This record gives sequence, structure tokens and C-alpha cells, in this order.
Amino acid sequence: MTTELGEVSMIPFSGTVDCELFKGIVEPWGVDTQIVDQTNMRHLSARYVLSGKDSTGQDCHIYIENNGWMENRPSMKFETVPTFLTDSRALAPLLHSNRFIGTGTVEKDGLWIRFYEIDHQ
Repeated sequence: MTTELGEVSMIPFSGTVDCELFKGIVEPWGVDTQIVDQTNMRHLSARYVLSGKDSTGQDCHIYIENNGWMENRPSMKFETVPTFLTDSRALAPLLHSNRFIGTGTVEKDGLWIRFYEIDHQ
């Protein structure tokens, strides 16, 4: 939708996760909402659920809300602030700590979102 104040896009997406802490999929109801405002800033807000197995082999889910912004230009490199909720007993102590940043990059095989723990010293 485009208006005189900006433009809004809601983009459904899918994906997979494969790391030492979790292996699984992005459930099909995930959506990335992007708003380009009057200053040409692109505000990003993705909300989605991962389903899979944690590092102990237990079935679990991870809810992610990932917010960020970038100048509205084609480079498509950006940083985000993710928030996690999980029903995994193994992952909850780490993921519920809110000590993460995210990065997004466009690579030849698609968009990659990576999360990194930050040090709180």
C-alpha cells in the first residue's frame, strides 16, 4: 500500500535454521512488515515462529520478533534487535536474556538473518 505518508509491505516468508543450538523450520505464518516513511527510512518488523529440536533433542518452538531500520537503498545490509520467547528448557536461559543483535544480508542464495550474542560486561 502506498500513501502520501509512505508505503507498507507485508511479506510472508519461509526458511530453515541449522545451528548447534537448534534445528528446524520457519512456520508458514511468519511475516516481515516493512514501512518506508517520508524520510525514506525503511522500518523492518518480522514476527515468526520456529519449530524444531533444541540441542538436547527435545521438540520446541522459538517465537522471534525482530525489529530494525535502514536507509531505503539497494544494499540490503541491516542490523536488528531481536526478542525471543521459547518453550525449550535448554534454550530459555540464553534466549530470554535479551542479549542479541541481528544482521541481515542478501547473498546469492537468498536473504540471511544471523543473530549474535552481545557481551554485557
